[in-house]
Amino acid sequence: MAETGALRQANIWSAARRAGRLLVLTGGLLLAACQTIVPRGTGPETTSPAKPAPVQQGLPSDSERHRVALLVPMSGSNAGVGQSIANATTLALLDTKATNIRITTYDTGKGVAGAINSAIADGNKLILGPLTADEVSAAAGAARGAGVPIVSFSNDSGVAGNGVFIMGYTPAQSVDRVVEYARGRGMSRFAALVPAGVYGERTGNALLAAVRAHGGTVVAMQNYSRTAGSLAAAVKKLGPPTDYEAVLIADSGRVALQAAPLLRKGGATTARILGTELWNTENDIAASPALRGAWFASVSDAYYRQLATKYRARFNTPPYRLAALGYDAVLLTVRIAQDWRPGSAFPVSRLTDKGGFAGIDGAFRFGGNGLAERALEVQQVDADGFTVIDAAPRGFGE
Repeated sequence: MAETGALRQANIWSAARRAGRLLVLTGGLLLAACQTIVPRGTGPETTSPAKPAPVQQGLPSDSERHRVALLVPMSGSNAGVGQSIANATTLALLDTKATNIRITTYDTGKGVAGAINSAIADGNKLILGPLTADEVSAAAGAARGAGVPIVSFSNDSGVAGNGVFIMGYTPAQSVDRVVEYARGRGMSRFAALVPAGVYGERTGNALLAAVRAHGGTVVAMQNYSRTAGSLAAAVKKLGPPTDYEAVLIADSGRVALQAAPLLRKGGATTARILGTELWNTENDIAASPALRGAWFASVSDAYYRQLATKYRARFNTPPYRLAALGYDAVLLTVRIAQDWRPGSAFPVSRLTDKGGFAGIDGAFRFGGNGLAERALEVQQVDADGFTVIDAAPRGFGE
């Protein structure tokens, strides 16, 4: 495990602000055993070695800093993502000059059970992470038993609640935001292409709920497996293009690049194509004429681009997009730590403050269901990239 804490000031990215340099402690910190030997023939008969000092297991005692565990993969196939998130938490500690927080990283790549048990045994009062829904499920029982809340980077709403808070970008909010925007521009009849699997099922249900809530109608919805033949068949089964005014491609930009030409070739020349939050990191979709004018909703990239620039300057590599979640998790912790006594239980009720929190990805707040509600913007796919056509709200009203 590795541990970080802001200790010394240095110039950083935020204008006219200073931050502390981090001291990174790798591995469990042990007090070295020592012994003093009095040479024979000098002094009284105390020539045998002194008793060694006791060895302190785990993390050292610290009554002035909050212990927070970061559970991310530092080994295995997702090690790059985990390292990127860990680096972002370091930057957040530097930027905030947070000297009252100790963040210790535990490697879930070697097993989430061992990571969560070590984190609890070391006295951490808040868990940031893990990354995936399966890891959250595996860690949740032990965390609940110890009364330690989890703020995860997963986007799977199925694992949220009962002490687990999900920071990830969920498709339901993205779909609702873009449907609301489309309805405000006079579109009332919607169709959708939805992939097989959990993501597709949840996105399809989100579309049905959003269209119903905003007074529209879903006239067609077709599922497909991720093969060219299946996708083409699903497009044909949507029915006459004149039946719908907007069609959601509930999948990644890679699939959208395949589906959009099929829709246009099939006669859907005027239907507005809608996408999901997955498109936010896939700028190559702008190269497709069939996707010009498509809309999707996502978190804003304005502050993330600044974070990415600073990240590259410090670590000599670009960050993963999910690094912003690690950064924002620290901002959230720092804010709550202002009224949190070191050594005491984390004040879980503060996570559901109605005013929410501000971060790299904009304003967000947790509901009683453990899901992060986010202020999203609507973007349009243009020939040279994405254009913001409806800005995200700055925050949440009380």
